[in-house]
Amino acid sequence: MFLLLLSLFVAVPLLELALLIEVGGRIGALPTIGLCLLTAAIGGLLVRSQGGQVVATLKRQLDLGRLPVEEAFHGICILVAGVLLLTPGFVTDAIGFALLVPPLRRLLYDALRRRMEARILRAEEYPMGPEPPVIDVDYEEIEGGDPPRGRGWGPR
Repeated sequence: MFLLLLSLFVAVPLLELALLIEVGGRIGALPTIGLCLLTAAIGGLLVRSQGGQVVATLKRQLDLGRLPVEEAFHGICILVAGVLLLTPGFVTDAIGFALLVPPLRRLLYDALRRRMEARILRAEEYPMGPEPPVIDVDYEEIEGGDPPRGRGWGPR
């Protein structure tokens, strides 16, 4: 997991930089900067609109006494989308805009829910790990005699 995150933190900025240079070479530096600012502005408006809707739905669910897990997931996706849209670059903008599409968020939620349910079912098979081995022994009481001597035995 660490290597995956590390590679993403290295690969995504390099990809963004290469794409910004390519687009800047084709349409010019100022239009490229303008396009980045435009996607950030549009994304900000969409995040604000959808975020408000999700918060209202989340509040309704809480008022009804329900646990709003799916709504919280949508809220997290919208928050991540906002961060990605404010990050300069076209790759992060594409991912950010994708996270603002409700059917795509629902697909992500369903996939994550199925994966978590499968993990929970596997964990229920071994609630505290596999059963420890049973060692069946008989004991014999020894009376009298001197107690063992040596390190760790006797008064301190």
